[in-house]
Amino acid sequence: MKTQEKIICNCCKKVILERNGIPKAEYLHVEKQWGYFSGKDGEKQEFDLCEECYDMWIGSFQIPIKTQEVTELI
Repeated sequence: MKTQEKIICNCCKKVILERNGIPKAEYLHVEKQWGYFSGKDGEKQEFDLCEECYDMWIGSFQIPIKTQEVTELI
């Protein structure tokens, strides 16, 4: 019996379904382990963003992100 797992966007709570470990939509997963000189020394944080929330987030950047076209998709 196949089971479904899910990923939840930390921003909007959109559910991204997974089947057999493969997400059914694109999303961004971020992991950060904080070190010395931060207020979060010793913490590891992680979050997921759906593509729509990612687009809103990068739209707020003062310096645009670098974008490069990739012709071979995995």
